[in-house]
Amino acid sequence: MSDVKDKNLSGEEAKMMAEWEAMAGGENAGAPKEAAADSRILDQTEIDSLLGFDNETGKGSKTGIMELINSALVNYERLPMLDIVFDRLARLMSTSLRNLTSDNVEISLDHISSVRFGDYINSIPLPAMLSIFKAEEWDDYGLLVVDSALIYTLVDVLLGGRRGASALRVEGRPYTTIETKLIERLVHVVLNDLSSAFDPLSPVSFRLDRIETNPRFAAITQSNNAGVLVRLRIDMGDRSGRVEIMIPYATLEPVRELLLQMFMGEKFGRDSIWESHLTRELYQTDVHLSAILGETTVSLDEMVNWKPGSIVMLNTKPEELIEMRVGDSAMFMAKIGQKKGHVAISIEEYVEAPAAEE
Repeated sequence: MSDVKDKNLSGEEAKMMAEWEAMAGGENAGAPKEAAADSRILDQTEIDSLLGFDNETGKGSKTGIMELINSALVNYERLPMLDIVFDRLARLMSTSLRNLTSDNVEISLDHISSVRFGDYINSIPLPAMLSIFKAEEWDDYGLLVVDSALIYTLVDVLLGGRRGASALRVEGRPYTTIETKLIERLVHVVLNDLSSAFDPLSPVSFRLDRIETNPRFAAITQSNNAGVLVRLRIDMGDRSGRVEIMIPYATLEPVRELLLQMFMGEKFGRDSIWESHLTRELYQTDVHLSAILGETTVSLDEMVNWKPGSIVMLNTKPEELIEMRVGDSAMFMAKIGQKKGHVAISIEEYVEAPAAEE
């Protein structure tokens, strides 16, 4: 019967049956299945498949283990304040670019995403101007990219080109010194507005470090590091272009805690109504104030022998200042006296709270 089945099987099926018998035990049927499975070695095709590598195209695909690796990127939505900061940037740039170009300029926030720095650098269409800027207070760098369309548009507008006409684009040549200087003015405007956008959250100054036209010279972080990519669309009549801002997550690390908070109005996370209510209630709180007439150290044996009428000697003199405390914290230094038959305290000075240790 077995011979009849073997004759009916095709060559491929017979090969699969032989592999199955080998994995199940084959001649060593008495051996454990775990040992048989451990003895099987993956060939190169199966390894490439697990890693997401396509042998036909010679490129990696978004499958297998590579998909798991890429899924480890930090999502920008975990930093909710970034949306507010860059939305504020778009509003500020609308006013600044109108003053720069004396033309009607509309700024729109196209997209905010999280990408790897190496993937982004390789995707930049050339020619383009890559401006490396430094966040002075954070001591790290970011990247600002102006695409070719916006470069020619801005140069045409600033040099008196006709309104409504498309800018003349001359491809295949490096940017001239005049074009570079004009775009440098745009970069300074954008960086100043970006500083203003971050001011309510954390004061920071963005300074232009240099301008590159080759992406290889604009490496501000390792290619595998993730960052926030912001795309801004700038429209000037019938002409338009894009500005892209790439800020590595390492640059944002000093203000990460601030970026994690939720937006609560123009105060960037502060609730002035609740603060006023809390302050008002605190002023009505009862505070127990203790006047320390003197302190001394005695043994437990001596204290156990105390009786009504026992005298305890203190080192405080009548003219000395005594300490007034709230709980264990010293608040005032005062003189002790009498008034209308009661013990009275005259506050002489305020005790500064000790500086918190870093």
